Amino acid sequence: MRLSRYFLPVLKETPSEAQVASHRLMLRAGMIKQSSAGIYSWLPLGFKVLRKLENIVHEEQVRAGHVPMLMPTLQSADLWRESGRYDDYGQEMLRIKDRHDRDMLYGPTNEELITDIFRSHVGSYKDLPLTLYHIQWKFRDEVRPRFGVMRGREFFMKDGYNFDLTKEDALHAYNRHLVSYLRTYERMGLQAIPMRADGGPIGGDYTHEFLVLADTGESEVFYDSAVTDLTFGDRDIDYDNVAQCQSILEEFTSKYARTDETHDEAKFNEIPEERRCVARGIEVGQIFYFGTKYSEAMNAVVQGPDGKQTPVHMGSHGIGVSRLIGAIIEASHDDKGIIWPEGVTPFHCGIVNLKQGDEEADAACDALYKSLTALGLEPLYDDRNERAGGKFATMDLIGLPWRITVGPRGLKNGVIELTSRRTGESEELPPEEAVKRIAEIYAGL
Repeated sequence: MRLSRYFLPVLKETPSEAQVASHRLMLRAGMIKQSSAGIYSWLPLGFKVLRKLENIVHEEQVRAGHVPMLMPTLQSADLWRESGRYDDYGQEMLRIKDRHDRDMLYGPTNEELITDIFRSHVGSYKDLPLTLYHIQWKFRDEVRPRFGVMRGREFFMKDGYNFDLTKEDALHAYNRHLVSYLRTYERMGLQAIPMRADGGPIGGDYTHEFLVLADTGESEVFYDSAVTDLTFGDRDIDYDNVAQCQSILEEFTSKYARTDETHDEAKFNEIPEERRCVARGIEVGQIFYFGTKYSEAMNAVVQGPDGKQTPVHMGSHGIGVSRLIGAIIEASHDDKGIIWPEGVTPFHCGIVNLKQGDEEADAACDALYKSLTALGLEPLYDDRNERAGGKFATMDLIGLPWRITVGPRGLKNGVIELTSRRTGESEELPPEEAVKRIAEIYAGL
């Protein structure tokens, strides 16, 4: 993509309504534009990152054996009355009447709808286990939407639902989701710590939230600093292996890590004092096991091996895809702008032409652009007739991990400049070596 043909409405001034870094930088970098309170249009750069995160989530869900689908944003209130949640959910639910005076709602979550789908089509234990998921827009009518996409009213979310014959099978599904989420977040360049949490309106005795540590987080968290030393890495996982998934869950949840809702001061004080940490965190996902709460209320039953009808055991598992963008920026930025991890960057590198219109510089930039594109990489070529300082400021603001700078002086010596956004370190090398280096960086991501 050439910047002269792209739609990137960057702002020089910080919008007054933006209170946290991610909101300020997403507005300034031309990623989003507020439509109304807590509702945003996703402009090309923001939409590109959103799709990258969505694809990572899809890949890891499918890897874990989960089946994608798509449910509507609007749901019938009758299903929620059947489960008993329609009146209990509160004012966050946007209630609507259609032209026939039927009660509808803009879905904040999908337990009822997926249970209705399941009971309509599955009747035997032989069809289990089953996990269905989708990634869809949702709406919760927050009384005070704030912090940009991290506390908006409309948000993009992956939610999945497992159906199992027994509690033991359902807890394996719980563990499987925890493992797949650890992989997902690390691919995005995040350390998201699973913390024991409260079930809230969804319910459930087993639930963990995944939180990214950040000063702007809404949740107060208490944890053993040893949990921050854990990394998932490039493990070979058999998601059907009950013992392996259980072992990983124990590895990542055995040390103390809780939100303020479930904090136990006595247990916290058992940790060596130097390892007791109190901080703030941004919730980016949550997993639940809630047994037969919905299947009993909505008659989602299967015929078991003994021929008897039995309600299925269920759980739900969510990742806030749009919220993740805010969390990544909160965890990875500086005073110049965003610093994207390589796994989620909208473009793999930026190309800056220091002297647009110079025949040699233009030819070198075009050649770099074609070479990178031929390797399946996506460069953003700043071919505007702007001063160099403005081009550098734009690249720093939008946060591409690598920048290639091309100018007449370097080309006389047969080199261009490769700069790391994260460290600020630059290196001069021949253009073909820069292309090779970028390709190596992104190989396998």
